Amino acid sequence: MKRSPLMPLALLVLVAAVLLAAPAMSQQDMTTVPTEGFKKTTRPPAAFAHDAHNEKAGLSDCTACHHGEKDGKRDPSADTAGIPCSDCHTAVAAPGKTPLMRAFHRQCMGCHMDKKKGPVTCGDCHVPAKK
Repeated sequence: MKRSPLMPLALLVLVAAVLLAAPAMSQQDMTTVPTEGFKKTTRPPAAFAHDAHNEKAGLSDCTACHHGEKDGKRDPSADTAGIPCSDCHTAVAAPGKTPLMRAFHRQCMGCHMDKKKGPVTCGDCHVPAKK
């Protein structure tokens, strides 16, 4: 059987589409804030149903949470959706950088306090898993 010269290109396009769609698909299944950036946690992961939260909050702009950085300052015009927070915010941050836990708390609690909606206490977010 003779192979089409377009076959490798079609395969490459298919692989790229799957890889690019993976972050978006995984967020719809998100039920807690990712904890991969922490070596050890002292509380259960914060409950967070990504898509349900954004729908309820009326958030359609990913950069509301997924911001970038420019010249050491937060850049809300840069979209970092699909990039784990822990890629930029480490558990123990370098001087002048925001550590991961503080980044999560500022992002979530800061917005909840600004909007006067949503949980702001430890136990409201860090809920033990139901058995």
